[in-house]
Amino acid sequence: MATIDLGKIKLKWQGTYAGGTAYVPDDVVYYMDGSVGSSYMCVANTTGNAPSSGGTLHASWEYLAKGQATSPTTTQGDLIVRGASADERLAIGAAGKALKVNSSGNGLEYGNGGGLIQTRFKSITTATTISTATAFVTPTGFTHTITPTDASSHILITFNICYASRQQYGGARITRTVGGSTTVVPNSIGNSASSRSTSTDGNNYGIQNDDHSQIMHHIFLIDTPGTTSEVTYSLTQNSYNGTYQFNYNRSHNDDNSSYTYRGQSTIMLQEILASDNTVKNS
Repeated sequence: MATIDLGKIKLKWQGTYAGGTAYVPDDVVYYMDGSVGSSYMCVANTTGNAPSSGGTLHASWEYLAKGQATSPTTTQGDLIVRGASADERLAIGAAGKALKVNSSGNGLEYGNGGGLIQTRFKSITTATTISTATAFVTPTGFTHTITPTDASSHILITFNICYASRQQYGGARITRTVGGSTTVVPNSIGNSASSRSTSTDGNNYGIQNDDHSQIMHHIFLIDTPGTTSEVTYSLTQNSYNGTYQFNYNRSHNDDNSSYTYRGQSTIMLQEILASDNTVKNS
């Protein structure tokens, strides 16, 4: 009877790939290509040809079961990103940082992505009066605090002041206090010429010959205090010469008449995380 050679009728496991071994079709090996371990089936006689390199198969081999690279992450919050040639670990960023494209435009990084971080709002309804000369005085209640989350953040300062001063010269400034040290908010003082006074908001003769009227002053400033400590912003008021009266949330007269009103003032402090496109003093 004639003999028929059926050849191999099953795959032949050859263990871990060895460069000096001659492999024939249907041999199966295990091989680590970089950090990825896979099983390969030989499809053509070969010696010294690794099954794959950098994820690219050699012509003598096919995948039997393709493995997956070990995760490069090590810490909770890490991300896997594609590097120049393989997946890489992007370590979790610091608190308050945002994920953004790097300056080269070819990868990701954590940094200051910009945006509104927090808002501190205060409504002042108490009627108050100050009498002051050239020294700057803070009306009761006209302060508010914010604690920046990042030392590079900008603080957008908004004071809406319900105000009355009957034929009084005066000027207002916004101050910043950190750790007991007080300064006028930078770039907030109007320019002066010769003997002209300077102020953030000049309210000379706020109301002329009217005991019952009030007006609203609006002050908008941007500040970069450069700290993560608590910052206090305050309205301060002075007068040109002598002692004058300035009224807040009430008229100059403030009598108990149907046509005499009281108002309210507000302070809003907003932290804006710094980035290349956020608003800045210039």
